Amino acid sequence: MIEVRHVTKTYGKKQTLFTALDDINFIVPDGASVAIVGKSGSGKSTLMHVMSGLDRPEAGEVIVDDVDILRLKAKAVDKFRSEKIGFIFQAFFVQANESSFENVALPLEIASLSASARTKRVVAALRVVGLSDKEKQKARNLSGGQKQRLAIARAIVNNPRIIFADEPTGNLDTTTGASVERLLFSLNKQGGSTLVIVTHDEELAAKCDMQIYIKDGKIDRIVEAKK
Repeated sequence: MIEVRHVTKTYGKKQTLFTALDDINFIVPDGASVAIVGKSGSGKSTLMHVMSGLDRPEAGEVIVDDVDILRLKAKAVDKFRSEKIGFIFQAFFVQANESSFENVALPLEIASLSASARTKRVVAALRVVGLSDKEKQKARNLSGGQKQRLAIARAIVNNPRIIFADEPTGNLDTTTGASVERLLFSLNKQGGSTLVIVTHDEELAAKCDMQIYIKDGKIDRIVEAKK
């Protein structure tokens, strides 16, 4: 469970003060799929960064497994993210000159695993996203959809309990985007990972168990799917 309590995040000072998040509160159940929905500049990406420990707000708490991750020191936050969180971004952020295998192996560099255990995890992650045949291929030679699937493989190689996806289909055509969506929801429903998607796409949001609508840094409304 992720519990966000009274989170407020600002930028600037005095005349330039801007409130990106204003007293945000909600709970994400374990294993749920959640869409954070809003227009550009609404605060949705900032909220994801705070929820994952990438950014720190001026006030509030983010409780995961009864621990406020905002109170953890930098090294502890890094450990928390490496062990429990996978990130997928719109811009892919793959290493163009590295092979698919090497890209997926990156998150395992700080994990205390043997070389053989790392290899097994990387091979398994590539298989899940349908890129087993691209293991030795340089990332720069992959298509946009393949790069996004590679980014997903990298995000899941640590078997994360929580996956954060920031506009994961924003740079993809309709057919490829639909394929990536199916993969993400499969990881959520079959793998049991909590899935948090930042999006402005209402159709994608509607497929999630919960939609959190953000407007001007505040929660506009929360919609939960009928069981």
